Amino acid sequence: MDEVWKKSSWRIKKKHQMPDYEDKDQLNKVVNSLCSLPPLVFAGEVRNLKNDLAKVESGKAFLLQGGDCAESFEEFSADLIRDTFKVLLKMAVVLTFGGKKPVVKIGRMAGQFAKPRSSDFEIINGQKLPSYRGDIINDISPTVKDRIPNPERMLKAYTQSSASLNLLRAFSQGGFADISRVHSWVLESTKGEDWYKKFFELATKITNALEFMSAAGVNSNNSDSLSKVDFYTSHEALLLEYEEALCREDSTTGLPVAGSGHMIWIGDRTRQIDGAHVEFCKGVQNPIGLKCGPSLDPDELVHLCQILNPKNEPGRLTLITRFGSDKIAEHLPKIIKTVNNAKLRTVWCCDPMHGNTIKSSNGFKTRPFSKILDEVKLFFKIHMSEGTFPGGVHVEMTGKDVTECTGGIKLIDDNDLSSRYHTACDPRLNASQSLELAFLIAEELESFVNNSW
Repeated sequence: MDEVWKKSSWRIKKKHQMPDYEDKDQLNKVVNSLCSLPPLVFAGEVRNLKNDLAKVESGKAFLLQGGDCAESFEEFSADLIRDTFKVLLKMAVVLTFGGKKPVVKIGRMAGQFAKPRSSDFEIINGQKLPSYRGDIINDISPTVKDRIPNPERMLKAYTQSSASLNLLRAFSQGGFADISRVHSWVLESTKGEDWYKKFFELATKITNALEFMSAAGVNSNNSDSLSKVDFYTSHEALLLEYEEALCREDSTTGLPVAGSGHMIWIGDRTRQIDGAHVEFCKGVQNPIGLKCGPSLDPDELVHLCQILNPKNEPGRLTLITRFGSDKIAEHLPKIIKTVNNAKLRTVWCCDPMHGNTIKSSNGFKTRPFSKILDEVKLFFKIHMSEGTFPGGVHVEMTGKDVTECTGGIKLIDDNDLSSRYHTACDPRLNASQSLELAFLIAEELESFVNNSW
């Protein structure tokens, strides 16, 4: 007889990428405090997202998931939340027009505070220090004291996430996301720059479409779908003490829901079948993402899918592939075929960021825009050949004008990286690169829809 799942069941499983807190009494006190606080998201919102992702799975919608590599306590501000949300809206408008499909919008926001690391230690200025694992766990300051995991940081993460969600709900439902306003931002971003000429032409076509709709009597004044958007949040469910504390019972169904975010995902380093992260995620009702890297065996993936989505529900499981532009052609066809043969229902999503990380000539961790685009193009090409739907993209990006990824129309090179390299962990696309990528993905999506779907 199978054991009954409990939100604490993960505690008897193998743990990976999790901190060892020195003060257990302090940890328990923080967890108890979190247990008494309201959830950050609600069961009805979670069900709505699952329904939206089911449409993505069937090819009736497209998924855009993006946001910070790792949110920062220090950089938290209303302006940054607004600017990142604004870029995601611009990307969504372009993708909607290109694919002739609604876009499901999910931010890596309001909870993306923990990061897995390839090593437990790092060398900074000749000193060996515990690795920085995100602001919810320890501090980025390069001292032994600051790198000690501190459970009190979970309370600050909760407070900041709550404030972020409050602002995001206001932006998405209060008129800020009006499609006419968003499109004016797209036009503003592409007008007057020679390198954006092609994109401006597409943006002008969107203008014509909106003017036609308005002439036909459909506008933001009489249609909520043009003045408001559904916007969801997501993060990697890495810190399980935090996830357990915010897990709640849905009053409608009586089933457990992760109250920390609408969608949570399992990383490539924590997807062990017998591991704690798979154990926790299998029991909550939220949509679950699973990062799939080159080391993932196709048969192991089938087993994971069956554990995480035992009822084979549409919209429950999103496979986020992250192979790198030089490895996707070798690995993606195999896992598509294996998943299809097992008749498993999944959303296919491309993360073109993590497999394309390199070190620049002057020592910066970066990601070439060309490699990011190459992986996206191959993602579409492979799905076309396999007869499956390339359901979405998952990108690390920011609304700030950073210089962390090289390339793009504005030609950021290695020498530019030092001018505005602000990431706490991994390099992100800036606002310009993000919008450029959206235009290019829109071309791929339009071609796919016209030729095979």
